[in-house]
Amino acid sequence: MSRFFKVIAAVALLWGMGSGAIAQTRTAESGAVVQGDFSAVARVDAAQSALRQTETGVTLDLTLSQGVPYRAYTLIASGDVPRRLVLDFREVDWQGLDAAGLGQAEGITALRFGAVRPGWSRMVLDLDRPLMLDQAGMTVDAVTGAARLRVTLRPTSPEEFAARAGAPRDPGFDLPPPEDLPAAPAGRTGEGPLVVVLDPGHGGIDPGAERDGLSEKELMLTFARELQEVLRRDGNFDVVLTRTDDSFVSLDRRVALAHAAGGQIFISLHADALSEGQAHGATVHLLSDSASDAASATLAERHDRDDLLAGIDLTGQDDRIAGILMDLARQETQPRAERLAQALVAGIAGADLPLNSRPIRRAAFSVLKAADIPSVLLEVGFLSSKRDLDNLRNPDWRLRMAEAIREGLTLWVAEDAILSDLVRQ
Repeated sequence: MSRFFKVIAAVALLWGMGSGAIAQTRTAESGAVVQGDFSAVARVDAAQSALRQTETGVTLDLTLSQGVPYRAYTLIASGDVPRRLVLDFREVDWQGLDAAGLGQAEGITALRFGAVRPGWSRMVLDLDRPLMLDQAGMTVDAVTGAARLRVTLRPTSPEEFAARAGAPRDPGFDLPPPEDLPAAPAGRTGEGPLVVVLDPGHGGIDPGAERDGLSEKELMLTFARELQEVLRRDGNFDVVLTRTDDSFVSLDRRVALAHAAGGQIFISLHADALSEGQAHGATVHLLSDSASDAASATLAERHDRDDLLAGIDLTGQDDRIAGILMDLARQETQPRAERLAQALVAGIAGADLPLNSRPIRRAAFSVLKAADIPSVLLEVGFLSSKRDLDNLRNPDWRLRMAEAIREGLTLWVAEDAILSDLVRQ
């Protein structure tokens, strides 16, 4: 996780249900890490929640139907990723809450919320200046059970912001230790169904592109399910989805899931929006060390959130050996991925569906970095294009696109089997 952030410590609170309102407040200096016992979902009361500017900084108030364990911490900027305030909960139903309706405050450039993994919720505030976590406290009404969380931020220097590093470690909040994944099945021999891993982009707290009330994460999950059904009915494909609901899945986890499922090809599905230019039509991206043009660079910045080392087990190997092993794996994989991209474009063109004027491009998407699985990222269309947006809304059009992808995959399977036989000979 070399590009992710250092973290600065925070606050997590434990409270009990007693015979009176309970209030607990800790300053960030405490570094306390405590977890409560609550397990039910809390609903947010949008009308009683607000983000506002104060004389001393910024205050965020969240009113919940009940108390839940939480923690608050800040993240240090890295590259093009801004400083952030993060609030983790177990767990909150965000329905009815609108980020714009919460209000505005100086130093807060964006606010978003959603599921981060099963049973856990997250709110993230992007900061355009160093705002230190000053206090965080929750009061719980003993009669109604309703809770109010208040978080205050105050201006500080970049040095002090950075110096307050040290995330609280807590088994209740932290992800469990990584488990060994089952060994992947042997590579394809030309017999049996092709194992296709479909990766609906974004999810959970990460909505992807948004336009006219639609989000990329929802559209791509819908399309992935429809494509899964089309491929399964064909009888020549087994299909695995990296996510089956509105949950956040990290980039490295998506690739790990593909390996655990014995995936033989990997297709990441997206429908981005670009403010620059008039991009439209389907585009297939292949892995490249650098983006091939400005549009690909913009997309790569949005999707490439972490540095990944995936595809083969490199545990215990130094960087030089790891690089050699991955290069060797890609010598076989990359030409197959290029033929996969060409076959998908041929299938889409054959169905007379919209293609970008440059339908095959290269970009440094982390989700394509598996060394031993032919992988492509398919922009089914662009939400910034009215025509593409209308198409993506249309279930009949999506069915035609799914069938075109199936035809492309069928073409690739036949070609790959012939070339594999030639290599063996």
